Formats: sequence, C-alpha cells, structure tokens
Amino acid sequence: MTERMPALFMGHGSPLNAIENNRYSRAWEEIGTQLPHPEAILAISAHWYVPGSCVNDLEKPKTVYDMYGFPQELYDLTYPAPGSPALAHDVQQLLSADVEIDNSWGIDHGTWSVLHRMFPEADIPIVQLSVDSTAFPADHLAMGRELSALREQGVMIFGSGDVVHNLGLVDWEMDDGFPWAREFDDAIRNAILERRFDDVRDFGRFGKAAQRSVPTPDHFYPLLYVLGAARDDDEIEVVCDSCTLGAISMTGYIFR
Repeated sequence: MTERMPALFMGHGSPLNAIENNRYSRAWEEIGTQLPHPEAILAISAHWYVPGSCVNDLEKPKTVYDMYGFPQELYDLTYPAPGSPALAHDVQQLLSADVEIDNSWGIDHGTWSVLHRMFPEADIPIVQLSVDSTAFPADHLAMGRELSALREQGVMIFGSGDVVHNLGLVDWEMDDGFPWAREFDDAIRNAILERRFDDVRDFGRFGKAAQRSVPTPDHFYPLLYVLGAARDDDEIEVVCDSCTLGAISMTGYIFR
C-alpha cells in the first residue's frame, strides 16, 4: 500500500526567504530531508486568491514571480517542477465545488519559495489549487476534507500562507512579533494542538488580535485546507514557531 503522505502548512513570510540563509530557510531544508518523497504535491497558496476554485493542468507550469521591488537574484531563481494533469483532474473529481482549469497562473512564490528549499531537485510534479475568495471558512475546511483522500495516493497536500499577515503594520527592523501577533499565533497553535479546528475556522472569536492578524483572509485560508485534510490519528508537529517583522507569523504545521 502507498504510504500516507503528510499534509503541511508553512508560513512563507517574505519572498526573501527564498534566497536568504536564515533560520526559516534552513528549517525548510531540514524538513525536506525528513519528509517522504511524494509522487506529487497539491499546493494551495495564498497568492492565487481568486473567485472560485481553479487548478492548472499543464505538463510544465510556469514559475510566477508575483512580487515587486525585490533584488534581481529573486527573479533569477527558477523552480521548473513538472505539472500533473492527472492530479488536476482528480482534484476536479474530488471537490464537490465546481473547479475550473485555469492555466493563466502557474506556481507562484507562495509555493516555490518554500518548496525549492524542501525539494531542491524540482522533480516532484506540482498542481496548484486556487483559494476561493468567495467561499466561507467552513467551505475551505470542507474542501480540505474532500481532498484528504489524495494523501493515500502518494500526494502531499501543501498549504502556504501566514497565520498572521498584516503588511500594513510590518516593521522591517523587528525580529519578533507585536504582542497582538504573538497572542493570535499562540491561540491558533493551541487550538490546533488541541484539535479544536472549528475554533481555527471561526478565528474571529479571538477578538482584536484576530482583526489585526487577519485583516484579509487570503494568507489564513490555506491553513483551513490543511486542517481539513488532517486525520484523527495524525501526529502534529509545529515548526518555525515564531513571528517576525512585527506582523508576520512564520509558524507552520505538519500532520503525518
């Protein structure tokens, strides 16, 4: 039987983590040595946040450089992972929501900035699923449950975003989080470890800390897909447990 693949969520933070040698990039590299080698990866990135659910089904998806004003070194980085039309079509079949094929996008930096550290050979097929901006939190959690069956088929489910993501309050000189950012990050971590996933779904219950931490839900929703794909018997590992730049969480979770 095929080994059940992990489901993981990673806080990707600044695009510079893709090229810098820092505690996050080193942690991603170390995680990559510990993970099984999947047959394919289904990625849900905060940076493909559009009305509706879409997947790409190209044999060779393009690398998307969806960030501006960074050093040329970042735009020179390539991650030529193949696609998987078969996986894209499986996603269409598994999700009860309508899923469109959309090859105008590709593999964006929410996906490749982390995966090029974990799997630098770029030899694992990747399909990216959009985050539906019109769906409710419960819908994202439900879609994760529907996709969970892929884990028994050699597919790793990979969500990329940030539990705390408020670019308007970022302090580029700060190597920690503001008190409200740490409060919310801690509350979400405790809820996940206690398997109170409905509390994560209803993150607004955490008050002002949630309002500041999630001013828009694009970076938070990928976590819900991963929680939906989690199993009751999964072990939960917390990685990169920290905030940075005042208003960004780098905390990630591995379910296996």
